[in-house]
Amino acid sequence: MGKMKRRIFLLAFVGCVLLVFVFLLVRGDVFSLKREKIGVLEIKGVIESSEEVLKELKAFEEDYAIKAVLLRIDSPGGSVGASQEIWKEVLRIREKKPVVASLGNVAASGAYYVACAANKILANPGTLTGSIGVVMYFTDLEELMRKIGIKTHVIKSGSYKDTGSPFRGLTPQEKELLQGLLNEVHEQFVKAVSQSRNLPIEKVKEIADGRLLSGEEAFRLKLVDELGGFEDALRVAKELGGIKGEPELVYPKRKVSLLRLLLEGFGKGSLEDFLPRRWGFYYIFEF
Repeated sequence: MGKMKRRIFLLAFVGCVLLVFVFLLVRGDVFSLKREKIGVLEIKGVIESSEEVLKELKAFEEDYAIKAVLLRIDSPGGSVGASQEIWKEVLRIREKKPVVASLGNVAASGAYYVACAANKILANPGTLTGSIGVVMYFTDLEELMRKIGIKTHVIKSGSYKDTGSPFRGLTPQEKELLQGLLNEVHEQFVKAVSQSRNLPIEKVKEIADGRLLSGEEAFRLKLVDELGGFEDALRVAKELGGIKGEPELVYPKRKVSLLRLLLEGFGKGSLEDFLPRRWGFYYIFEF
């Protein structure tokens, strides 16, 4: 009787294992466990924050099965801080696994800054890229406030404390101060491109006047490594990652709100694309 129970238990256990195997087989998970992976991270719209991208890059780094990372970029750039943080993280990750950047319709200014950190950059011939430069936005409401009879009184601790206030124009001294800061941030961009692309800094300065470049011209100037689309970038990522078979593509799981879906329907990646720029420096191309 004891042997019969053990036999029934064994058969039941084997049956459960087979059921689980069949379930996983239907879902494809058994094969995916054996398949090597490429992590695909999409950077779309204005780069206002780095938090989500950094978290996703970290997850790709920690996944042993992911042998390469592919950045699919379609962005006009964004804030200086966020662009620099993502650039720095990509540089760090490429020490452990290769990173390939695939430039879509637009990958300009801060978006190109991010792409620079990749091992290889691919762009379509008609991709809009480059725009190596910095911009800062101010809104001067002084004349409007005067017309509607509103006065603003400011008490401050230093002559520069309310620099950039929308309630008055900039003084010559403030313009000089901000221009100096802007030039410094611009120099950081130039150095990043020179370092990442292994180009003489003087060569980078020649085109670092904010001009847009086509993917074809960027290739000629050695700002990108190859002309090609997403599939070409996958091929390069596969080669650099030493992947022999057909890789599985892994995309981060992002929460998609109704608002984001509506904005993407208008060709915008985020709410920030519609809003005026916040106070600060931007690596961005406006169109």
